[in-house]
Amino acid sequence: MVTVVNRRKGNQDYYYVYHDSKKGKRKQREEYLGKAIPADVEDRKKNFALGIEREEWIPSLERIYKNYKKEQNKIPPSIQEKNLNSFSVKFTYNTQRIEGSTLTLKDTSFLLEYGLTPSNRPSRDVKETEIHQKLFLDVIKQKEDLSLNVVKKWHKKLFAQTKPDMAGLFRDYDVAIGQSQFVPPSHTAVKLLVTGFFKWYNADKKKLNPVELAALVHLKFVTIHPFGDGNGRTTRLMMNHVLNKFGYPLLDIDYGDRRSYYNALEKSQIKDDDLPFLKWFMKRYFKSYKNYL
Repeated sequence: MVTVVNRRKGNQDYYYVYHDSKKGKRKQREEYLGKAIPADVEDRKKNFALGIEREEWIPSLERIYKNYKKEQNKIPPSIQEKNLNSFSVKFTYNTQRIEGSTLTLKDTSFLLEYGLTPSNRPSRDVKETEIHQKLFLDVIKQKEDLSLNVVKKWHKKLFAQTKPDMAGLFRDYDVAIGQSQFVPPSHTAVKLLVTGFFKWYNADKKKLNPVELAALVHLKFVTIHPFGDGNGRTTRLMMNHVLNKFGYPLLDIDYGDRRSYYNALEKSQIKDDDLPFLKWFMKRYFKSYKNYL
């Protein structure tokens, strides 16, 4: 935990942000704040904590990248295509199921791999599952980078056949998220916030490790919640587009992890602090690719 400590020398106070790590070999770290607590102390604490986490993340992420690329170079293109299709089935199942789809993994597999439509399932769930997989494969192969037009185009493709009244359109009404304490921004702020998001992305995409970038793309865009529906599915596509663009393995957020996933998102959103979600995301990423570590 990061705290502010005061050290008095003579008649003068000196303030520091301080962290004492109890994991493994004990490490004590601090950063000088000044002779008074600065107005931006909370931001300084967040950045300090994030810097400590990055020291652990970055070497592991770079190792994953190196070993993943080495393995991919040995795999024939036809097998890579097969592996991507297999991933697309599971990713489509999980991302749809997280958002309330009734299709099971077996339903999804039979539908997408063999063209067998499940009985007694809503036609909307079936159609959105088929569309999602096709769009996901297009997104992964797309060379064009993230932009306002690209994201709106993806959203429109996802929902044009099932929810045409809101497909590809930013909301001009307020929304709430069920079972969450977080309230998305007012519709009047959406356009400005989305513009700010893409300014941030274009400024930081070459500064951050791609896995951290992908996690923040997901967190920041879903927090804006610019669409009436489908924000989660859209941001998970954006996340994997970023990972693929920079040559990192893709991430599938499992339906079984949805509770911890929602909790991490909500904690970051309510506290206006990226770290809770980043820590959740990295833990999940390292677990998924421990064979490369």
